[in-house]
Amino acid sequence: MAVYRYRALTQNGTIVSNRIEENNRSAVIKKLKRNNLIPINITEQISFNKKAVKTKKRNVKDIEDIMKNANTTNIMANREKNKQSYIQKINNALSKTEQITTRDIVIFTQNFYLLKKANFNNIHALNTIIDSTENYLFRGILEDILAGVEAGENMYTTMEYYSNVFPYIYINMIKVGELSGSLTNSLEQAVKYLDDSASLNKRLKNILVPNLIQFVLLIAMLVIGTLFAIPAIQNVFDAVGSTEELPAITLWFKDFLNMTIKYWYIPTAIIVAFVIGTISYIRTPKGKYNFDYFKYTMPIFGKLIFSLDFSRLMKAMLLNLNNGMRIQDALEVSKNICKNYVMLSIVETSINNILIGQSWIDPFEKSGLPSSMMTEMLKIGMRTDLSEMMEKLLEYMSIDIDNIMDKIMKTLPQVVYSIVGVVLIFFVLVVLVPCVQVYMGTFLFSAYGF
Repeated sequence: MAVYRYRALTQNGTIVSNRIEENNRSAVIKKLKRNNLIPINITEQISFNKKAVKTKKRNVKDIEDIMKNANTTNIMANREKNKQSYIQKINNALSKTEQITTRDIVIFTQNFYLLKKANFNNIHALNTIIDSTENYLFRGILEDILAGVEAGENMYTTMEYYSNVFPYIYINMIKVGELSGSLTNSLEQAVKYLDDSASLNKRLKNILVPNLIQFVLLIAMLVIGTLFAIPAIQNVFDAVGSTEELPAITLWFKDFLNMTIKYWYIPTAIIVAFVIGTISYIRTPKGKYNFDYFKYTMPIFGKLIFSLDFSRLMKAMLLNLNNGMRIQDALEVSKNICKNYVMLSIVETSINNILIGQSWIDPFEKSGLPSSMMTEMLKIGMRTDLSEMMEKLLEYMSIDIDNIMDKIMKTLPQVVYSIVGVVLIFFVLVVLVPCVQVYMGTFLFSAYGF
């Protein structure tokens, strides 16, 4: 066995260093990962020699001779040299709190795509990218991937260990590219997927975040106003002897809040039970399938989610077909792109249809999820040139997805504004109307018998 010296990060961000005996570097990496350590650097050292000649122990006289001849200047210089520099200390401190962001993955994918396009092999490309990676944690993961590639493994094999860093679809895009021999094209798709996802998230945040903040503030004002302002107004009415009463909706909401605060454990238990029950159901195969089907049929976002999944499946299939795969094999490899159980079941049915001599397009058509235009284009492709027709289908779907996105961006603000508007009206009726009563002073008429 060879002896390896390693440096690794623990789960809490602490850097540890030690030696380990293993057959090869890949075995060291796997052993570290089993112990929840993220490798940073692994170097091979000379193997231990258990039969090494023992050195003669020094006695006190020897040590005195050494101290007489010792150069204290060199000793202090070496000691200072072994100390960490301030920059290293800062980097180590930052690495404990540093997080891997989507930007890190995007930059890595773009650089890797450009290097592969320039005919770099995987090892050379990864080495080049690792040298320029600023994120300390991400660099350790890339070194792990590099070690796997050097040991003869595929990139996606190591990426699957870091499913909390790389998105599921991203890993499977790389997997499809490596298995089909079109890694460069898969990287191009991955770059587009990350860019589109970032753009979509940014557009959604611009719409949702300001309105959610407004919604939360209105709820807070409604609760605080009902708990503090309304009792104060009632005390004013009672102090002057007014017979005027607060609006019925105000009194009802005040009683509702008081009951909720008094018996807080009942609604809390109901909410917790509902959440646990829902999560437990979704984790069952039937629950997961029904939840995934809801994703494809839900209002506003359902059609977009299905179109994106179907488009990725067709892109993966086209890559495989262009590399000479049969339709059955192309479907078998491309299904790794899918995480949705509904899409997976459709693909599995399509593969079974091919085995019994039936059309692989029928399961998609019978599901009712893709439009008739999509399935008809695939049918025409089966009679003419499937690869060419799938390219046209992807162009059509790209336009269709953009149109769906435009509709969502027009519809979503209206839905959010409607919800915020309802809460605002309720706030006016519950809190502002009693405040207006006090401001107008109408309660004084009843206080003086008018």
